[in-house]
Amino acid sequence: LLPLAADPRMRPPVALLAHAVDDPGRASFWPMAAFSPEWVAIRWALDHGVPVRFIDLPAAHSLALKEPAPKEPGEGPERAEHAQEEEVTPVVDPIRVLAETAGYDDPERWWEDVVEHRSPTGERDDGGMRLEGATPEGADPDDAPGDVLAPFVALAEAMSALRDAYGDGGQPRDAVREAYMRIQLRTARKEFGDDVAVVCGAWHVPALAARTTLAADRALLKGLPKVRTDLTWVPWTHRRLARQSGYGAGIDSPGWYGHLFEAADRPIERWMTKVAGLLRGEDRFVSTAHVIEAVRLAETLAALRGRPLAGLGETTDAVRAVMCEGSDVPLALVRDRLIVGESLGEVPDTAPAVPLQRNLTRSQRTLRLKPEASERELDLDLRKETDAARSRLLHRLRLLDVGWGDPVAGRGSTGTFRESWRLSWEPELHVRVAEAGVWGTTVLTAATAKAASQAMAATALADVTALAEHCLLAGLPDALPVVMKALADRAALDADVGHLADALPALARSLRYGDVRSTDTAALTEVAAGLAERICVGLPPACTGLAPDGAETLRGRVEAVHGAIGLLDTGAEPGTGLRERWDAVLHKLAARDTVAGIIRGRATRLLLDEGRLPEDEAARLMGLALSPGTPPADAAAWIEGFVGGASGGGMLLVHDERLLGLVDAWLTGVPADQFTGVLPLLRRTFSAYEPGVRRTLGELVRRGPVPEGARRDDAAPATGGFGPGLDRARADAVEPVLRLLLGRPPEPAEAAV
Repeated sequence: LLPLAADPRMRPPVALLAHAVDDPGRASFWPMAAFSPEWVAIRWALDHGVPVRFIDLPAAHSLALKEPAPKEPGEGPERAEHAQEEEVTPVVDPIRVLAETAGYDDPERWWEDVVEHRSPTGERDDGGMRLEGATPEGADPDDAPGDVLAPFVALAEAMSALRDAYGDGGQPRDAVREAYMRIQLRTARKEFGDDVAVVCGAWHVPALAARTTLAADRALLKGLPKVRTDLTWVPWTHRRLARQSGYGAGIDSPGWYGHLFEAADRPIERWMTKVAGLLRGEDRFVSTAHVIEAVRLAETLAALRGRPLAGLGETTDAVRAVMCEGSDVPLALVRDRLIVGESLGEVPDTAPAVPLQRNLTRSQRTLRLKPEASERELDLDLRKETDAARSRLLHRLRLLDVGWGDPVAGRGSTGTFRESWRLSWEPELHVRVAEAGVWGTTVLTAATAKAASQAMAATALADVTALAEHCLLAGLPDALPVVMKALADRAALDADVGHLADALPALARSLRYGDVRSTDTAALTEVAAGLAERICVGLPPACTGLAPDGAETLRGRVEAVHGAIGLLDTGAEPGTGLRERWDAVLHKLAARDTVAGIIRGRATRLLLDEGRLPEDEAARLMGLALSPGTPPADAAAWIEGFVGGASGGGMLLVHDERLLGLVDAWLTGVPADQFTGVLPLLRRTFSAYEPGVRRTLGELVRRGPVPEGARRDDAAPATGGFGPGLDRARADAVEPVLRLLLGRPPEPAEAAV
């Protein structure tokens, strides 16, 4: 693996990934950036022909020692309690301890002052903590050239003191790791003499310098568990470097430190130029004068604070004051894009990888879908072959639990040939790909095998129907027969109307993909029609005697089934007459007193929207539901079901004055002595609307009746107080076009024309 670091196609940040062959989920990352000491040492050694090797405990042992994630629900809490009992020593952050000792509250700022910004002569005494050994003993600090390694000598002494005070620092396994390091160090000295350099965490320096016997170190390693592992390089991101990683190497500002590493001369000026370019790209006015003044302010702040050079704190304060005009909003963009950064590393094709990862990489290149760390939107037109293939790949990866992309609501079109995705590649997805490798060596075969396995193991009907939809979206024709057999078996055995109602919408949506994705959906159509028939028979009895929570749940199912039947009723043979039977069910639900109020109100509303219920009949049902003898809770539930409450009913009332007129007509007819009893119901319903919707409704009600002279003679009579009714001549002209767009056959009269 180490020679790959010299490959010109290897671009950090990258990470070593190790995972157990038999359990890919048991994995660890060792991330490295371009400025990481380990990476710099590896690249220098490879460029100069110097032997270089890892000396930490091999991943075969460290992964075996790693606690696996609990698989049973009851295992987690008990194991956590035992872990708390065993861990009596808190984990120590040595750099934080040294920073606090020196009077700093930020460890990174202390490190900048005493190490990063310190001159080799060691002439400064920063933070009240002088690094002894910075100048040769007895020499004048102003005359001596100094020793560039002196800070490390001082840090080693500080770490020795901390090890004496804190022991293992809450990391008992460090003793095993350090024993292995000492053995490797002895081997290297036998081979190369004393010309050996070790790059490691400062915490381990005292342990490596300790005098121990080879036998004692081997005794610590005796009997260590071991697992078979695979190791490779994977791309990493600056955003991930800023978080806690498996190796604990995360830093808060990787973009800033990367800039300092690359810009050895005039780093502050170059940094301010980067910030200015970013803000200009976001259409903010930032001139050259802003850059000059920001640099001056950063240097002045550093002098006032007694710091050797301007650090991240000073530059951030200067950017906020000069370029962002004191606002933290654009400053957040600077932090996200520059201080943290969006860099995604690259790894050459010659790096080891599981077959599934190689197949995915080839597919990404073929489809021109480059993995990116930053989140981006992707709009697909499924009528184009490349976009259709991209859609299938993303859906297959979702089925394999590789969450590269998430589908989002499209902004431009609601057609089935449009798809929108939000893509973001995280380094952990390499582990997901390795885990999915047990299902197959290609994305297609792995997704097919997993879908078939899930279909046979599924117990809920809704799970199988959702899986059938996923198979159609992902283009898995070989898995579909297995899924359809499982679907037919579950549908025949499941008698719960709620389960049937949950399953139908996914099937109805799946039928839409036949034309766009060239998929045979005849079997799905037959199963969906059978489910719809059973729902029509069993739904009315299931809607009686429900508690409020159960009624709310079933209301949502009624809405979902209503939309699904609208998709199924396309005139095909299995679905003939289905709409009429469903309308009859809605009429039963709207008229039965034993049905929960929220369901009766929603059924009335659905029939009214479809034009299957006259306005007079809807007004009569509303009057019955809101009569004085109706309990307030039932009346409130009916209103909630009818006007939608928080589910968008407010906007419907705004745009459909016909419905608002019905509510207004009922309200104006309520006797004065009963109005105070009705008022809480209205407040409960309308308070769920957004303020803008409530304001618009108030303006419509305040507008009052439209003058009679403003009415059209050829217009239908309107609800009192809410303007003219529907212009039937203009509406009839629109209807043929709407039927053509919706794919419905024309009425006989229209066909004759």
